[in-house]
Amino acid sequence: MAFSEGLSNDGELTGRGDPIRRGAMTFVGGFLHTLPFLISNMQNALMLAYLVVRFELPIIAYVRYKSLATNFAVSCLQVVVGGALVFASGVDWECMKPARP
Repeated sequence: MAFSEGLSNDGELTGRGDPIRRGAMTFVGGFLHTLPFLISNMQNALMLAYLVVRFELPIIAYVRYKSLATNFAVSCLQVVVGGALVFASGVDWECMKPARP
């Protein structure tokens, strides 16, 4: 993702800035919340990943607000809805069903 973000354009077309910095920030954003899964205990890894995402999403919203000149509330809403969709796509919904007797 970071590589394709960096190669997508030179920043002139979208006004999103330097492609190297965009690619690096995409890498950091994707890397930080996967790093906890190097921990062998899955529960601890999930809790740490949730904590990291808890801090990542507001930072992403702020960066979008500053760099794309959008309304901060709209930026927060877009980031939270996007994060919720990603979370929902990873949930094992079969596990959520009540057990049958």
